[in-house]
Amino acid sequence: MIKNGILNPQINSLLSRVRHTNTLVIADRGFPFWPMIETVDISLVDNVPTVLDVLRAIRPNFQIGKAWMAQEFLQQNSDETRKGFTEALQGIVVTHEPHVEFKKRIPIAIGLIRTGDTAQYANIVLESA
Repeated sequence: MIKNGILNPQINSLLSRVRHTNTLVIADRGFPFWPMIETVDISLVDNVPTVLDVLRAIRPNFQIGKAWMAQEFLQQNSDETRKGFTEALQGIVVTHEPHVEFKKRIPIAIGLIRTGDTAQYANIVLESA
């Protein structure tokens, strides 16, 4: 029995299949469903869990080389929200691009983890190192 780290078996399975330069998406509650991508939906209620909760949980055992987020995230969220993401992604190159361009990265992802996050444009694409 797993005693620490990620307990969710679907997330463990998904993470174990992400290889060098593959991508993983962590999405907010409103992110569109992509039928061709394995989705692990862990949303419960508003903001439980958040994208940051998932990012912080997977970071110790997931080698992230790059990350992408929508430019709109920077304009639509508070300083506090932006600071939380900056801290959680410390040491990782993050590219902010228009949301339309960001969504073009989704079809090649290994999988998507959907959260209950209500922060605007809180979606993130992580590339394994």
